Amino acid sequence: MNLDFSPEDEAFRQEVRAWIAAEYDEDLRLAMSQTKNGYLDKERLKRWQKKLAARGWLAVDWPVEYGGPGFTPTQRYIWGVEMAAAHVPHTIPFGVRMCAPVIMAFGSDEQKAEHLPAMRNFDRWWCQGYSEPGSGSDLAALSMRADRDGDDYILNGSKIWTTLAQHADWIFCLVRTSQEAKRQDGISFVLVDMSTPGITVSSLPTLDGPLEGLQEINQVFFDNVRVPVKNRVGEEGKGWTYAKYLLEFERGNAYAPSLNAHLAKVKKIAAKAPADGGEPMIKDPAFRQKLAEMQIRIDALNATELRAFSGRESGARMGAISSMLKCQGSEAQQALTELALEAVGIYDAPYVGDGLAELKSNEMKPGPDYAWPTAGAYFNYRKTSIYGGSNEVQRTIIASTILGL
Repeated sequence: MNLDFSPEDEAFRQEVRAWIAAEYDEDLRLAMSQTKNGYLDKERLKRWQKKLAARGWLAVDWPVEYGGPGFTPTQRYIWGVEMAAAHVPHTIPFGVRMCAPVIMAFGSDEQKAEHLPAMRNFDRWWCQGYSEPGSGSDLAALSMRADRDGDDYILNGSKIWTTLAQHADWIFCLVRTSQEAKRQDGISFVLVDMSTPGITVSSLPTLDGPLEGLQEINQVFFDNVRVPVKNRVGEEGKGWTYAKYLLEFERGNAYAPSLNAHLAKVKKIAAKAPADGGEPMIKDPAFRQKLAEMQIRIDALNATELRAFSGRESGARMGAISSMLKCQGSEAQQALTELALEAVGIYDAPYVGDGLAELKSNEMKPGPDYAWPTAGAYFNYRKTSIYGGSNEVQRTIIASTILGL
C-alpha cells in the first residue's frame, strides 16, 4: 500500500487550508473554543453550513449525480483531516449524511427533487426522530402511532433526545403504521414538516449546563399531526429496513481525524497546565504514557476506517463494520475528555455557563480560558457510547453478524 500523497493531493490540501483560513472567521473561532458539545447557536451554525454549501462541500459524501463534489477517497480523507484540525463547527448530519442516503436509495423521484437540493444547500434544517421514552436502544419497541386517514397519516406520540430540534424545519421519523405485525414489520419511515400543527418542541437540560438557545437535545411531541402519505419513504412497513440502512451512516462516520485534532488540543493544554511538582503536565511520565497509548489507539482506528471506507468506493455496504467503528470511536472520544479533565486539574471545578461571554468580559476570570469547557465536555460526551444504539447493542451486532456467535 502506497501511503504517500500525490502532488495533486497535496495541492488539494492547500486548497482546503486556504479556504478555511478565508472563511473561518474570528467570531466562529472564538465561539468554537468555548463550546462544550461541539455545537453553537443557531445563527453561527447556519452561517457555517451555508459557507460549506456555497463552496459545494456540505454534502461531501454524495454522488456527483446528486450534486456531490466528486471527491476521490483520498480527497475526502484530506478534507476531513483539515476540517477537524481547524476545529471548525460540526456539519449538521441529519439531512446530508443520514436522511439523504435513505431518500437516494428508497425515496420517490418527487421526494428526491423536493428534499435533496434543499439539503445540499442547507435551505432546510433537519432533525432525527428515532428514540422514544422507553424505546431508545430497543428501537423496534417504538410506539408512536401513524394511523391512516385517507391520503394522510395521523401521528400521535413523542420522540426524545432530538438534537437541535428547536431549530429544525423538517424531521424524519420512524412511526408505527401497524399494531398487528411483528414489531419490526409494523414500522414506516416518514418525513414531517416541523411547522405542521400539533408539533411541540420541549428542551431537555443536560449536565454540561448550556444556556438557553444553546441546548442540544429536546423532546418532540406529536398531537394529531396530519402528514401526507406521499411523505412516507418507500413501502409501508419497511421502515425498519430503511432505519438500519441509515444507522450504517450514523455509526460509520470517520472518527480518527477529529480524534487526532482533539488529542492535539489535549497536548496543548498539558503543555500549559501545571502538574503536582509545578512542571507542565506534558512532562509527567505517566501522563505522557497515556498520550502515547491514545495516539496508538487512534492510529489503529484510522487504519481500520481507511480500509472500511475504501471498500465503499466499490459499492460495498458498511454493514456491521459500522458498529465496530462506533464502539471504538465513541469510547476514544470519552477517553480524550477524561485526559483533558486530568490535565486541567482543579481549574475544571469553576462553573462557566457561557465561555464566550466570559472571554469578552472585563471581570475576574475563574481560571485559564482553555479550562472552562473541559468539565462540560466531559459530562456531555458520556452520551457518545449510548446514542446511535448503545455500545452494548453494537457488540451484540458484531458478535452475531461478524463472529457468528
